Amino acid sequence: MAQITLKNIVKEYGDGFKAVNDVSLDIADGEFMIFVGPSGCGKSTTLRMVVGLEDITSGDLEIDGKRVNELAPKDRNLAMVFQNYALYPHLTVRENIAFPLRLNHSNVPADEVDRRVSEAASLLELTEHLDRKPANLSGGQRQRVAMGRAIVREADAFLFDEPLSNLDAKLRGQMRTEIARLQRRLGITTIYVTHDQTEAMTLGDRVAVLKKGVLQQCASPRELYEEPVNLFVAGFIGSPPMNFLPAKVKGDQLELPMTTVPIPEAAKAALAGKEVVIVGLRPEHVKDADVTDPPAGTMVFDAVVDVTEWLGNEQYAYLPFDPDPTVQHTLEELDRDLDGEGMRTQYVVNLDPRSQVVEGESARLFFDPATMMVFDPETGKNLTRDEQHAAQLASRSEEARRKALQRAKSTGN
Repeated sequence: MAQITLKNIVKEYGDGFKAVNDVSLDIADGEFMIFVGPSGCGKSTTLRMVVGLEDITSGDLEIDGKRVNELAPKDRNLAMVFQNYALYPHLTVRENIAFPLRLNHSNVPADEVDRRVSEAASLLELTEHLDRKPANLSGGQRQRVAMGRAIVREADAFLFDEPLSNLDAKLRGQMRTEIARLQRRLGITTIYVTHDQTEAMTLGDRVAVLKKGVLQQCASPRELYEEPVNLFVAGFIGSPPMNFLPAKVKGDQLELPMTTVPIPEAAKAALAGKEVVIVGLRPEHVKDADVTDPPAGTMVFDAVVDVTEWLGNEQYAYLPFDPDPTVQHTLEELDRDLDGEGMRTQYVVNLDPRSQVVEGESARLFFDPATMMVFDPETGKNLTRDEQHAAQLASRSEEARRKALQRAKSTGN
């Protein structure tokens, strides 16, 4: 296993474009780190610099404290699993898994090769497929073969570059579980690149969110969700995404499109002198007052429902609102950064499936103002971020990771 450190890493191309700009990260021994972000954010380029497939323009890359910028990929002892599996179609599963060891056949005895292949195949439930060719396997089986090839190398770290993007939705869910279980069992340092925030939230010990080559925040999935540092992270993490609403500052209150709420204590000082801000509200924080009695302190309001989507276990309702031109440009730019298809002046709420809201009619809804986030429309900064709570979440996440790693080491699995 290995500790991987990125110090002020930059990737600049000949035309002056910086695909990765001053990224610094400490990836702990045995940690499962996710690089996530929209297309073109620099996540795959960063991964390729770690493995040695891209030159580093400036900065230092260290593995276990040793600078490896100039080392060839084969000398870094890192195993990479590609998006397209990179299997040899003319070789059997057994031969594909063993291929990295055959390259060094003089160093790895034949019986040792057989042992490692058998162990990897057993771990990945491929034993009965060892004599088959890749063309006769399902997408999930091919992915496991690619993972097996990484395992037999006994590398210091695994690197995954969008490994599940070629699979259908159901199979992606199954493979996510397998990869998570495998990483915990082996306790090996892992870097995993994806554009899918669901993969990021379910797999990683920590998630590094990138935008246009710049690291926005690196934290546990729960911290990213509950305490994002800015508009971009808040909008990228969560499904359906967070609602962003214009809010006018009126004394000690904020006028939202559907109701007026008190300004959160954490944001009062920062809002001095501001006229308009952006309020973030998660869809699941808005409830139907006809299904659940509004607790004390919540804000109850009426709104006309535009569209509903009933999914059995949950229900979405879409409600239009009037845009505010003073923040609309910021929201449209954010939508472009998030690979959106154009901002709609509506917000979505995730209601109890028992809700009887009807399209075209008014619904009685409520939310707790404490669940709101307030953002500066100029800088995007989250003005309501609770640093103490964020530190607690980080501490709990690291403790859980260490315990999982200890279990993996103690069981030998």
